[in-house]
Amino acid sequence: MAKTFHLSVARVAETLFEGEALSLTAPGEEGVLTVLAGHEALVTPLKAGTIRVVSAAGETTEIEVPRGILEVSDNQATVLL
Repeated sequence: MAKTFHLSVARVAETLFEGEALSLTAPGEEGVLTVLAGHEALVTPLKAGTIRVVSAAGETTEIEVPRGILEVSDNQATVLL
């Protein structure tokens, strides 16, 4: 079984994704980055682009983002838009 991490993607008054994920690919200001289970802790700004989430069930969700911030720690990731 593949390892997962908890992911929350939200903006003011709206949750766009909440649950277990296999991967998150996001447009960081320094380039595209992918988060997997067990990723090192980080906080980084995101630029406009598309976030791609692969859920624990293997379903892919794409979310357009204007800008945001990504925080990863303790096998959890949070994207605030």
